[in-house]
Amino acid sequence: MPLPAGPTFLTPTVTVHVLDAAAPGPTAVVQAGIHGNEIAGVHALQELLEEDFRPARGRLLVIPIMNPAAYRGRQRTAPGGLDLNRCFPGDPEADAPEPRLAHQFMTLMKDEQPVLVATLHESLKRHHPEIADSYGQSIVFGVDPMPAVVSKVVAELNQELEHPYERWAPHHYPVATSSTELIVAAVGCVGLCVETWMGFAERRRIDLQRRVVTLLLRHIGLCD
Repeated sequence: MPLPAGPTFLTPTVTVHVLDAAAPGPTAVVQAGIHGNEIAGVHALQELLEEDFRPARGRLLVIPIMNPAAYRGRQRTAPGGLDLNRCFPGDPEADAPEPRLAHQFMTLMKDEQPVLVATLHESLKRHHPEIADSYGQSIVFGVDPMPAVVSKVVAELNQELEHPYERWAPHHYPVATSSTELIVAAVGCVGLCVETWMGFAERRRIDLQRRVVTLLLRHIGLCD
């Protein structure tokens, strides 16, 4: 069953902000903080919520911090914990908290049936087309053909560069064990990972993440 409007919780500390517009439209999900050392997306989503950002149509679920314990430690995983991004589809009976949370989130995605799930990440490596595991300044997708929204958003971002290293690229990099791939397979949505390069100042990375989110939501019809 879809969630009611307003804040709700997957666990005592994983908050889901459910934002419903008056006008009908698609559902989208944006999350950050699945890796605790990738902070720009967390702050970008928190700022948008603090500014009362709302969809013009449809329904938007915002999860600023998917892995609070990892975020508090500013580590990829919680101290002694598992990589949440590799715990999907999850297990409600697992001893570790990460598979239990993954199961809750996967259930939520099946209930909500979003058209877009975007996960905000960061990378120590700026993307290079000849280096597969370099992600910074790319929008990563795992399907073929590339979702049309990727090329549209990348084109707009590359008209707004403040430095040549900010140039964005689409990056086809399927990872069968990632949360994105498994959600796409289960729901049939567009699943994307937004990756900023950690070589930029934190404030600039936050601004870039904010811009990508607003462009994605505009291109799928939630925002003007």
